[in-house]
Amino acid sequence: MSTTSGPLTRRRMLTGALGLGGAIALGACGSGSGSVPGQAPQTVGGGGGATGYSGPKVSLAFWNGFTGGDGPFMKKLVDQFNAEHANIAVSMNTMQWADYYTKLPAAVTSGKGPDIGIMHVDSVATNAARKVIQPLDDVATALKMSEADFAPVPWKAGIYNDQRYAIPLDVHPLGFFYNKAVMEQAGLDPEKPPTNADEYGAALDAMKAKGIQGHWASPFPFTGGLTVQALIYQFGGSLFNEEGTQVLWGEEPAVKAMTWFQDLVKNGHSAAKIAQDADLIALENGKTAFNWNGIWTINTLGAKTGLEWGVAPLPNIGGTPAAWAGSHQFVLPTQRTPDENKAIASRVFLNWISTKSLEWAKAGQVPVRNSVRESAEFKALTDQAALASQIDDLRFPPTVAGIGDAMPEFDKALNLAINGGQDPAKVLADAAARATKILEANAKKYGG
Repeated sequence: MSTTSGPLTRRRMLTGALGLGGAIALGACGSGSGSVPGQAPQTVGGGGGATGYSGPKVSLAFWNGFTGGDGPFMKKLVDQFNAEHANIAVSMNTMQWADYYTKLPAAVTSGKGPDIGIMHVDSVATNAARKVIQPLDDVATALKMSEADFAPVPWKAGIYNDQRYAIPLDVHPLGFFYNKAVMEQAGLDPEKPPTNADEYGAALDAMKAKGIQGHWASPFPFTGGLTVQALIYQFGGSLFNEEGTQVLWGEEPAVKAMTWFQDLVKNGHSAAKIAQDADLIALENGKTAFNWNGIWTINTLGAKTGLEWGVAPLPNIGGTPAAWAGSHQFVLPTQRTPDENKAIASRVFLNWISTKSLEWAKAGQVPVRNSVRESAEFKALTDQAALASQIDDLRFPPTVAGIGDAMPEFDKALNLAINGGQDPAKVLADAAARATKILEANAKKYGG
């Protein structure tokens, strides 16, 4: 996810993180039905990259969607890798995420795909099912990577149909950002942001008494949808069952979550019918105090001269510690004509970046490699470290092909509840019914 780019760029990048990339990839690959057999990994010798690469010089194409403030951080790492590996030359091709998810399947089909790619965690299963990316069990084995080396949630999320298709690089969780000056205006302690429902409600009421709308509720997927999803988990619910065969956002936890968010508008804590990104802009301009937003916002706010702000883990509103998160994961696109030298060199690059992900954390990410995240150097990045404390409470959708196709129905319910003032229970139940049909159709399409 980008960090210091403008709102439009952040929205474009989020299309991948919200699962739309999977649908785009499917369209580019063509339809299919029936069972998709397990895909055998493209055999790699030479220790699978675990012992480095000593073959002839190779050039590797690395595609990603880091078009915002995170791009220069990754480019710096690529340049450093190239400087340290005389026989491997990695070239980075960056494009908007929506373009990436369209171009990658087409390039793989034509035999012109890149050697290395980055994929959002909720696009992995769809692209694995379409054989756009190859299994990586041999990579994890050869490089001696195991769950003990990584945060468990993103590590497990790279597995589809009992095969590993992705190696996690980071997580980018939702965090709680607050304007300290606005809190002071309401007589609140700017160094003690609320941590639970009672404290949050009291803070909102204190601000309302001073004529301040404390938390603007966005009716858009970014950031309203992410906020409500986090709340659903906090109220003990989920978006889907573990198998990805049932939609659960029509149930009581989701109704409580959407109602809490809708009440921000009804009770005067939020302006009504706000524009895209207006919630964060209002915080920057001192018109509101609280905003639930992605970790990339650290760099966005850090660039605002004179702004007094802080960041903390999400307040626990529903009783269960939980937060929405996305994750960038390394993938190796399927090659029509495998090249063993390139395959080994690609694995060397993947492993090297993983071990050097402290620099990537500065882009507004949480490294998932434990040795990096638990280092003193990362803990010195106090804002990122604050959100890293949520690492065991993060939630991803199930690793099921086409799961993201259902999410636009959730987004419709959000808009009807927040902008339209409609009954949360009804709009969520209606959206769940429509989304269930989508899951059923995808199960047939992908052989689920």
